[in-house]
Amino acid sequence: IRCPVKECDEEILHGKYGQHLSNHKEMKDRELYSYINKGGRPRQHLLSLTRRAQKHRLRELKRQVKAFAEKEEGGDIKAVCMTLFLLALRAKNEHRQADELEAIMQGRGSGLHPAVCLAIRVNTFLSCSQYHKMYRTVKAVTGRQIFQPLHALRTAEKALLPGYHPFEWKPPLKNVSTNTEVGIIDGLSGLPLSVDDYPVDTIAKRFRYDAALVCALKDMEEEILEGMKAKNLDDYLNGPFTVVIKESCDGMGDVSEKHGSGPAVPEKAVRFSFTVMNIAIAHGNESKRIFEEVKPNSELCCKPLCLMLA
Repeated sequence: IRCPVKECDEEILHGKYGQHLSNHKEMKDRELYSYINKGGRPRQHLLSLTRRAQKHRLRELKRQVKAFAEKEEGGDIKAVCMTLFLLALRAKNEHRQADELEAIMQGRGSGLHPAVCLAIRVNTFLSCSQYHKMYRTVKAVTGRQIFQPLHALRTAEKALLPGYHPFEWKPPLKNVSTNTEVGIIDGLSGLPLSVDDYPVDTIAKRFRYDAALVCALKDMEEEILEGMKAKNLDDYLNGPFTVVIKESCDGMGDVSEKHGSGPAVPEKAVRFSFTVMNIAIAHGNESKRIFEEVKPNSELCCKPLCLMLA
């Protein structure tokens, strides 16, 4: 509390206010300023009270907040109180705590999204067990689940694989199964032997072309919508869209060299993939391009069709 006496203006702790005032002997009517305690125990700090006592002490303020919320914020008392709390935190430069609270209010929580954790695991070359160790350590040390558990990462990973997103052909295709799941198969099944009739054993994970295409387009959903917004084509969500694709096949080097040590084995990894080059939408008599791949030769935009060890 700031001392009201002229030429003093000192700031005093609440509990020591009465003691400070008694030093001002020259001041008459100082009782007007002194804190009135009607006997009994000294007033406890608000946060140390029971919930019932907190309600009792704040009931007048709560009534005012409720009246304000109903008048200005459609009755959202929580939003008013939270905003007051955030402003109080930021006024005291408690920005980290304020940011965490804001994240929780917006439903994000203070933890990272599973997809972000997956990206961190892949980009830092952590194995599943190494990631799990890091996850446990961080959780134990901070007491908060900042990283997500492995099973959440696996679920996020499935969303990136072809066959995850439902779709249907209109009109339905003849002789095409609705099953989009593909197991481990012989990568050359259905293809005649080519390379100089050299007998080659393969093991591959091969995805259905249409399932892989749906996954790639779903992955690009935001870019497609942004492109439509830029060309003022928001009404054309039903298309028809024209999607131009480049197919490619790339050897991924000698697998044994990648792992180092041990004898060289004649295994090669091969990837059949495609790149979405551009997407256009029919608009009147013309076709408007809403997406174009900036780096068509980058392996970052290659969408897998078949991953094969030969």
